[in-house]
Amino acid sequence: MATIDKSKFTFVKRDDFASETIDAPAYSYWKSVMRQFLRKKSTIAMLGILVAIVLMSFIYPIFSNFDFNDVSKVNDFSARYIKPNAQYWFGTDSNGKSLFDGVWFGARNSILISVIATVINLVIGIVIGGIWGISKTVDRVMIEIYNIISNIPPLLIVIVLTYSIGAGFWNLIFAMTITGWIGIAYNIRIQILRYRDLEYNLASRTLGTPTLKIIVKNIMPQLVSVIVTTASQLLPSFISYEAFLSFFGLGLPVTVPSLGRLISDYSQNVTTNAYLFWIPLTTLILVSLSLFVVGQNLADASDPRTHR
Repeated sequence: MATIDKSKFTFVKRDDFASETIDAPAYSYWKSVMRQFLRKKSTIAMLGILVAIVLMSFIYPIFSNFDFNDVSKVNDFSARYIKPNAQYWFGTDSNGKSLFDGVWFGARNSILISVIATVINLVIGIVIGGIWGISKTVDRVMIEIYNIISNIPPLLIVIVLTYSIGAGFWNLIFAMTITGWIGIAYNIRIQILRYRDLEYNLASRTLGTPTLKIIVKNIMPQLVSVIVTTASQLLPSFISYEAFLSFFGLGLPVTVPSLGRLISDYSQNVTTNAYLFWIPLTTLILVSLSLFVVGQNLADASDPRTHR
């Protein structure tokens, strides 16, 4: 029988706890989310467009002396209807105003309205949805309110309210948020009903864990992708609402620039001096599309089931 050559082996000290050591790398949820999020080429492209538009919309107006209501050059025919060039990147309109300045001032207001309305709706919807999903008493009341409001088209509610209370920045946000949260609350309620009676939540309840803590610690982390998906749908939809209402004179006052106001003001230039109409419209499309694509990709990445 051959002998074992011990020189070929390395002897180590016995460790009874070695089998309990996990050699796999530590899992980080948010690192995994970002890795999955940035994996798609569409994310990189749309994120670049979105960041560029947002930076121009909020930084450029700080250093510009543009006045949307300035008509001092209306009789200066040399300054009117200048096609896009090196000096006026987006050209000028019938009053000699720079369209480049108008687009970024208008985009800032449109994006602000969308973001503020989305945040308000999400906060109210998540809070009420959380209570709605846990309390049976609240559920009986809220389900009746939801059945009534959900049968009225949201855009119709916004139109009626803005027409009733008048055009204005905060008036428009109020109209978008007065009932906009109820659909979000209903979706949160459905998700909570799915998760609240799972075994680990029942065990937590049995051990005396407060209901609020169960919602915050056990249930809400499961709803990250749902909340992000909702936000990605609300942001472009509210920008579209603003554009639609301002086009018909119901959104912002005529003295306040927005993408919808610019599209409305220059709608008669679809064929003649078409750049005045198509540049604001293209900006609106790029903002809405990039917000939606980036939001949807982030929502997909937020779902742990997509992680590898």
